[in-house]
Amino acid sequence: MSTAEPGRRRPARERLLAAAARRFYAEGLAATGIDTITAEAGVAKMSLYNNFSSKADLVRAYLDARHEEWLGLYRARLERARGPRDGVLAVFDAYADHAAFAYEHGFRGCGLLNAAAELPAGDEGRAVVRAHKEEVERLIAGHLERLLPERPGQAEATAEHLAFLLEGAMARAGLEGRGDRLQHARSLAAALLDRL
Repeated sequence: MSTAEPGRRRPARERLLAAAARRFYAEGLAATGIDTITAEAGVAKMSLYNNFSSKADLVRAYLDARHEEWLGLYRARLERARGPRDGVLAVFDAYADHAAFAYEHGFRGCGLLNAAAELPAGDEGRAVVRAHKEEVERLIAGHLERLLPERPGQAEATAEHLAFLLEGAMARAGLEGRGDRLQHARSLAAALLDRL
């Protein structure tokens, strides 16, 4: 959402990031050229290089922005949580919220994992994606530690289990092009939490 005043255009950096986010998610990193991004953003190619040192730098900025976007969805869900059980489910809900966005070619799964799949081993972008996935599991673990204060080992094992459930649901939802699997995964997580 733009914070620019009515009638004012967003800065070139914001427009470039927004265009890159749309194109990278819809078409993939490799299939999206700089010319496509600058044309969609309505800026000269030089504007891209004034804001990003390279396409790789733009990709990293996209990955960081996608992570922050997800954190915003999670925080909004967490504000409504009524305890640690709801906190765990807020993680699942944030992923479902991301899946519900109106994507140009439909939902294609986790944009971070899609990008990581195109990046070579050792690429800094893969480290960004890994850090995101580790943070998601830590968030789940933190809620479970509050839910199971006397059973830290079970909290950690359950967090890993739920993170795997969430990732599997995201993969299937992406393949199927809709978020139904995420709702099912949330139900499975809720049932598991009720048995703890």
